[in-house]
Amino acid sequence: MNNVVIVGAGVAGVNAATKLVDNNFKGKITIIDMGLDPYRRPAADVMRGFLGAGGWSDGKLTYHTSIGGQLSKYTGDEKAMELFDQVINNFKRFHPNPDEVQCSDPQEEPDFIKPYFGLRLFPVWHVGTDYLHEIGKNWHDYLVEKGVEFIWETRVTDIDFDKNIVMYDGGWEDYDELIFGVGKSGIDFGKQLAEEYELPTEPKSVQIGVRFEAPQEHFQKLIDISYDFKLYQKFEEKGVSLRSFCTNNNAAYVAAEHTYGDVSYNGHAKKDKKYENGMTNFGILMEIRNIDKPFDWSRKAVDKLQHEGVGLFYSPSHRVPSKTSEGDYVECHVVNSIDVLYDAIGEYALHIEDFIMDLETVFPTLGKDWGIYMPEVKYLSPEPLVNYEDLSLTRFPNVHFVGDALSARGITVSGAQGTYVAEALLKIKEEYPDFIENTEF
Repeated sequence: MNNVVIVGAGVAGVNAATKLVDNNFKGKITIIDMGLDPYRRPAADVMRGFLGAGGWSDGKLTYHTSIGGQLSKYTGDEKAMELFDQVINNFKRFHPNPDEVQCSDPQEEPDFIKPYFGLRLFPVWHVGTDYLHEIGKNWHDYLVEKGVEFIWETRVTDIDFDKNIVMYDGGWEDYDELIFGVGKSGIDFGKQLAEEYELPTEPKSVQIGVRFEAPQEHFQKLIDISYDFKLYQKFEEKGVSLRSFCTNNNAAYVAAEHTYGDVSYNGHAKKDKKYENGMTNFGILMEIRNIDKPFDWSRKAVDKLQHEGVGLFYSPSHRVPSKTSEGDYVECHVVNSIDVLYDAIGEYALHIEDFIMDLETVFPTLGKDWGIYMPEVKYLSPEPLVNYEDLSLTRFPNVHFVGDALSARGITVSGAQGTYVAEALLKIKEEYPDFIENTEF
């Protein structure tokens, strides 16, 4: 029990490694990632590299068990919150100005959004996007100092679960325990492994929509109540629900993400006043249940929302696409009609259009002063069934799935899953006393 290999240097893998080295783990820890370390990773590369996607470009840590994917299912609510605290404390620990980390905690749903929307209220820790890269450098240096070995710019090509070998371009690593936390960029690889080894899986829903953008002034009365507001609508009889997702305000920027050769959109916010642009953006994400082969369905829909290598932008008032925090226009192709969304996802697009019309009603100054970037998508491949005590595959007890590979949809849940697996590995000391030393629980 000496070698732990972590596939993916995202929030899940990094928190797992941190928990291990904090507790004097004696074995070898190797982290393999397609991206770059935080010193070389460009700000615009929001998908791959140290701290993954959310830890590099988002910086909002949700603090509730009902947000961001399933964790309480495995751990129970009390343990889930304890794991969340560990993740948040790690971000504070490596933060150059930890006092800047603040928690918003809205308490009351305002009457003016009823009956058009529900508003999900929950605490959110705001790390500050401007600090993420420095956090990444500090965190990375700590792990390297503790002996963690990183293999960068390397794609894992195969994993032999029977022989305990990870194969990648130019080499291989054997493992005693494997933590599989590939993130968004590797969801198709996880799907490939699930099919190759005929892993029992739980089907997931389609998660697709658009990134909505408008001047912040239209939403200020809601922002004053809930900074990272989560508006939602549910249509149970149709198997559809919608929610606003990842709200960014004041210094708010839309970011293009490159996945599987296609472009989709996300958003982030800056803390430094020099980046203020007076804008708000958020995803309008639709969950569609009971779609046959949801992963394949999503891929086809996204492909239809591409034009010459970029996604699409539509504004009924002919707003132009915004600029990124680097000063370049968001890469997209401008279209003159929302009909392209119907072409991609059929009549499901009507729910998104109705959601926007309800926004216009609830926020009367908004009118048509908005634009949407198409698509925003969360690829969720079928979720492998895992053992609750350590998130290991039911057929391979030394292989642990975490993060997006286990349908996490946020920084806090991903980090908590990685921490949870590391805690389980540390407990092996009771059976293998030489595995670690001086560990306290």
